[in-house]
Amino acid sequence: MLRVPDFSSAPFILIWEVTRACALACQHCRAEAIDVRDPLEMTTAEGIQLLDDTASMGTPLVVLTGGDPLQRDDLEELVRAGVERGLRMATIPAATPRLTRERLASLKEAGISQFAFSLDAPDAATHDAFRGVEGSFERTMFGARTTRELGSPLQINTVFGPWNLDRVEELADTVTRLGVAFWEVFLLVPVGRGTEAGELTTEQCEVLFEKLYRVARNVDFILKVAEAPHYRRYVIQQLLAEQAETAPAMAAHLLERPAAPGDGIGNSPRAVNAGRGFCFVDHHGDVHPSGFLPSSVGNVRDTSVTALYREAPLFQQLRDPDALLGRCGRCEFRRLCGGSRSRAFALTGSPIATDPWCGYQPGQVPQALVETVERGRRGHPGKGRRGGGHPGGGGHPGGGHPGGGHPGGRR
Repeated sequence: MLRVPDFSSAPFILIWEVTRACALACQHCRAEAIDVRDPLEMTTAEGIQLLDDTASMGTPLVVLTGGDPLQRDDLEELVRAGVERGLRMATIPAATPRLTRERLASLKEAGISQFAFSLDAPDAATHDAFRGVEGSFERTMFGARTTRELGSPLQINTVFGPWNLDRVEELADTVTRLGVAFWEVFLLVPVGRGTEAGELTTEQCEVLFEKLYRVARNVDFILKVAEAPHYRRYVIQQLLAEQAETAPAMAAHLLERPAAPGDGIGNSPRAVNAGRGFCFVDHHGDVHPSGFLPSSVGNVRDTSVTALYREAPLFQQLRDPDALLGRCGRCEFRRLCGGSRSRAFALTGSPIATDPWCGYQPGQVPQALVETVERGRRGHPGKGRRGGGHPGGGGHPGGGHPGGGHPGGRR
């Protein structure tokens, strides 16, 4: 189980975009990546200093993302440096010819705790069209199989939008057969190429949540929903309606299991959002609340990530649920949810505006009841395996992909 820092002092998870170069051409790519390395990327020495500072401030988990992290020849050295400093390290390789058994084995030997791969459809034609490169589906399947053969926990990341809303059950069956420890479902944030990918309506989000909730109640692996904190609100509403007295324990299990099967990375026991328990460092060293909230507060080449996370006014504002505007600011779930700050920024220009993909009208659940669930949830750390409506039943956002509920990285 990962230690959980005070989010005012350190993020639960830090995502470092080690490179923006990638051979894929994904329709939703926030970074609009191309297959060319940037000479201004952070160096190995700068990366190790970042890992040193991250460990010192109390963050337990670092994800090395891209672009395609496999484009860096020093990836194993960075992983070892993180492990030596007490960090759990994870990575998200792209499904390109660089993805080989030898490289995965080398990264496992270096100390990677969890590998994540992107899968956006249960068939090759649809997935490859979304990722922009023929053969990416088969390479993803190869990466997943190899990860399992090597004995490492497997995570699958899936981007959902209007194009695959009707394939939730098929994708759930696919990831189950792959033997995942963690399935991260990501709701599109329209940045980069994603501005042309299409948006979900608030009604479609609720439909998706209902499907995911059914899946989560009947699987062993963790199911995390990223960039959709209002899924937390949906789950708690359903649990209160079904059996209020067990809602705190079941909410903890469905939303905050601290460990995934097979010693996999689990969720943060507290809600993570952009700038609140989460930090993103891009390939140049610029620090952002999330990869999907591209508003730099400084650069780690000039100022430590510790100082930027703790002291930047934007980060401090994002950690204050009472600073939220509109419906999010009035909502009784604002401390448990808070809405996607990244999507609010992308669609309104304000990181504290109402999340446009949430249609919930505040006031439907008494504030006192929400607070009761919150207090009870803290006393019931998520655990257990599949079953019925009890803390040990049901399956399951970090986050950032490799666990923790993180909302930004490469997907």
